[in-house]
Amino acid sequence: MISTLRAALKMAAFVVLCLLIVPLQTLLLLFYKGRYAYILPHLWHKGVSAIFGISYEMQGQPVTKQQVMYLSNHLSYLDIPLLGGIICYSAFVAKSEVAGWPVFGYLSKLQQTVFIQRSRAAAAKEVTTLDDMLTSGNNLTIFPEGTSTDGQRVIPFKSSLFAIPLQEKFKDLMIQPITLSIVTANGRKPETQETRDLYAWHIDMTTPLGAHLWRFAKTSGARIQVVFHPPLRSGDFFDRKELARTCFETVCKGLDLQAAA
Repeated sequence: MISTLRAALKMAAFVVLCLLIVPLQTLLLLFYKGRYAYILPHLWHKGVSAIFGISYEMQGQPVTKQQVMYLSNHLSYLDIPLLGGIICYSAFVAKSEVAGWPVFGYLSKLQQTVFIQRSRAAAAKEVTTLDDMLTSGNNLTIFPEGTSTDGQRVIPFKSSLFAIPLQEKFKDLMIQPITLSIVTANGRKPETQETRDLYAWHIDMTTPLGAHLWRFAKTSGARIQVVFHPPLRSGDFFDRKELARTCFETVCKGLDLQAAA
């Protein structure tokens, strides 16, 4: 009963937060889509993290003084408010299916998320879209595994997107790998799959998003370790597969995994 009441209060607070932020952001985007249009979503992410008890311990610092592409492993849709509450001026890159999710799809559009298709047929179009975003000076936050896991492994990064920063015009672009790992979920160390899955929402699960969020809301939340690794300069690389592999190995080391994981 107590956990159900806790979840209901969190959901009510989430609705209130959306009612405060969404109309303002919707109005703003009608007239302006520049750098400062990321501020309200940043505040929304912080609010969501506070409501649902998503806290973090951070190692390293995000690059903020130069244009940057952040690359992170992916555990859950809850990674979005987590990272969005830490990083302000960055657009997320998500698979196209997210745009159709109830509520979350619309909220994603309001934070100027870039939706891409993973099929090879759409690859050229998606490369052009991301190229345009970087050319316009935007920062990007990408989950290059192409899906989410429970944090016990990292799926090799899809190298096609790594061709974009290797262009001469992006030679000074910084690329910063990020490792996310679960420290605790509902106050417990992630020693079992059941505990990990309180936060993680990944490729091996069949639980609908809404049901997972409700279950998570009934808990005390989660604490996530966020490791910002030293950034790489895109101009120091000449092969997209090498760049993808270097970023992949760096993220794996943040989880104490071997690159062959």
